[in-house]
Amino acid sequence: MSRARNARAGRALPAFWLLALLGLLAFAPALAAEDVDYLDDSAYETPAETVASIYDPLEPFNRVMFTVNDRLYIWVLDPVARGYARVVPRDFRTIIGNFFYNLGEPVRSVNCLLQGRFADSGLALSRFLINSTAGVFGLADPAGHEFNIGRVQQATLGQTLATWGVGDGVYLVIPLLGPTTLRDLTGSAGDGLARGFYTPWNDDFTTMTVVYAGQTVNGVSLHLGQYQEMKAMSLDPYVAFRNGYAQLRHTKSAKTGNAAEFPAVQPPAFNIEPLNINYEK
Repeated sequence: MSRARNARAGRALPAFWLLALLGLLAFAPALAAEDVDYLDDSAYETPAETVASIYDPLEPFNRVMFTVNDRLYIWVLDPVARGYARVVPRDFRTIIGNFFYNLGEPVRSVNCLLQGRFADSGLALSRFLINSTAGVFGLADPAGHEFNIGRVQQATLGQTLATWGVGDGVYLVIPLLGPTTLRDLTGSAGDGLARGFYTPWNDDFTTMTVVYAGQTVNGVSLHLGQYQEMKAMSLDPYVAFRNGYAQLRHTKSAKTGNAAEFPAVQPPAFNIEPLNINYEK
């Protein structure tokens, strides 16, 4: 029995890293649980002067990785997602997105609990129970449409660590994973491992690969053109995405009542005002 448990734990580690490699390729917004539109003005409604800079001592390396991820997105992921979008209707792709979002609700609920957001923790758990049953494994959202239980604000282990006083660490651009910090990378690993304990496909490598590849392509297909639009409007895309990442994280923490979780760090980065784009999907 202990051998079986150890074997399952051994498979969980490569499962997470496969999720990382397939899941957030080259800054594609909202590929999994959290739906983020970088071109939506509301995502940047926090005043710029309240946003802390991110310490970026590894900028030369990060710039190289930014270019690698950019090429992979433009040359591989975007063309595949566009072909997928031509074949699969948007309504069906939205249903698939609902399914994967619902799978993240238990981890989201636990993180809310650890952050002291007890009401949000209960709401996330209620959504999971309702949508997993009445919503046919989360394909539909009766919790939101019939019971008026909306999605809670972002709740990740990285945010939980911040609430407990853990600092950002350095800014990183991870090959195939995208922008993060040392703290958030650790949090993403923890969240991925936690989901691995209750998702059924982590015991089979081939099935796991197909599932996460499909999740990634489906997520990108719902946001086609957004990455290219913002990149085209930026004088220095690397700096724009770095500061946009910092501002977006601050905005989310402010909405959840943890606005003080991002203390100022030195040296300060150059701040770029958020883009004012009215993007029509």
